[in-house]
Amino acid sequence: MSSSLATAESTPPRLRARWPRPIAFDASVGVHVCAGAAAWAVPGAELWSLAAVAANHALLTGAGLVPRSVLLGPNLRRLPPPEPAAPQAAAGERVALTFDDGPDPEVTPRVLDQLDAAGARATFFCIAEEARRHAALTREIVARGHSVQNHSTSHRHHFSLLGPRGFAREIGAAQAMVADLTGIEPHCFRAPAGLRNPLLDPVLHRLDLHLVSWTRRAFDTVDGHGPRVLARLLRGLAARDILLLHDGHAKPGASGRAVVLEVLPLLLGHLRAAGLATTTLDEAVPRRGGPAA
Repeated sequence: MSSSLATAESTPPRLRARWPRPIAFDASVGVHVCAGAAAWAVPGAELWSLAAVAANHALLTGAGLVPRSVLLGPNLRRLPPPEPAAPQAAAGERVALTFDDGPDPEVTPRVLDQLDAAGARATFFCIAEEARRHAALTREIVARGHSVQNHSTSHRHHFSLLGPRGFAREIGAAQAMVADLTGIEPHCFRAPAGLRNPLLDPVLHRLDLHLVSWTRRAFDTVDGHGPRVLARLLRGLAARDILLLHDGHAKPGASGRAVVLEVLPLLLGHLRAAGLATTTLDEAVPRRGGPAA
């Protein structure tokens, strides 16, 4: 048994804090209650009540289609501020490189080699079924000093349409699979394509998972032009940024290989020149949750 799993089994269960309902959740309930009351009590108000409810649903749907939105619950878009006592090099002057949709047996090993050559560390949001299919590669990611986090079990295209049970199955199964493969239970989750609905955050809260989006996105699954991809990542780059690239589903670049392999060495060189270190989400982000409220 791995030491991390042994420690987890020997640690008493932590009391979980009450789910902190987003303001949008309470506001939505209020809209429905007021609309229902108005439709019942005010003659001719039915259409206005229906319009208010429809507008409310449109707003919530729109928020779910914006990956960096915080309207539906906590959403980590940048690394948290460093602890005051932390050394500067290990605190504020760092960014998080994150890679989605792997592991890929062709691309991921080369990404790992490029990271090793630069002395950089990264976080891999792995599709759990791919992680299990390429179990040795998944373990190698961790063995080489990187972090593996939860990107759902199967990366369903209709993930954002699931309800609480569907979310719990898709995310919970991925938690168990990654923990079994690596010996470390993920504490961060990234939704497929970043899309979600208001029912996701309660599930993440029960599983003690942070929702993580990004500060800068490469769009390297749809754009194979290396200079353009690199420019997106470098525009306004600053400490505590979270950068999103892909080791899975990566678009081929001019060389015929995945564009991420063309861009990553250049990106790492820019980070080094800017004095920015890399960190994993395991290191930079404490686990979600706290004492019961």
